[in-house]
Amino acid sequence: MAINPRQSTQLRQAEIIATMVRLAAERNPADITTTDIANAMSVTQGALFRHFSTKEAIRLAVVEWIEEQLMAELHDAQRAASDALGALRAMFMAHVAFTRTYPGVPRLIFAELQQPDTSPVRQRVQHLMQGYRTTVTASLTAAAGAQRIRPDVDCPSAAALFLGAIQGLVIQSMLGGSAAQIEQRAEGVLAIYLAGLGAES
Repeated sequence: MAINPRQSTQLRQAEIIATMVRLAAERNPADITTTDIANAMSVTQGALFRHFSTKEAIRLAVVEWIEEQLMAELHDAQRAASDALGALRAMFMAHVAFTRTYPGVPRLIFAELQQPDTSPVRQRVQHLMQGYRTTVTASLTAAAGAQRIRPDVDCPSAAALFLGAIQGLVIQSMLGGSAAQIEQRAEGVLAIYLAGLGAES
């Protein structure tokens, strides 16, 4: 069956996004040009711009893809868990696994956070992070209500620390040159985090 033009555009856009994510695992995302993306795909720059009008449009689409994929992973982990505390554990490890699968993603996020506050791409990253914290806060609140963690836990602050713990693991793995290191240390970091919340081992 022939692919209609709209479907073809969606497929090509998905390929461009995947290429950007892959290249970001190998180099500083700020240094990736549309020429680099086109060369990696064996197409011309003109072919890229038939599907995205500007490089910023590509970057924005990449962040939207990250948000969609990462939040889906978190929600799937949350739903599959047997209780609120299990949901916290599952979401933490799901995020770690996502980073292991797509090592370019943290580099892309960190790079976009260096952009001016008015940048549409940075604003989208901030939207992603707000949605992330809201999701984790809900699980922390549920865990506190079920007495799986201390009832006096400041859940918004604990959600920020949850994300910060993962970001710390990511930075260490980037400095060490191996994304695999994040999984090796994640269980221990998670155990310390949950112990601080008063969770039972």
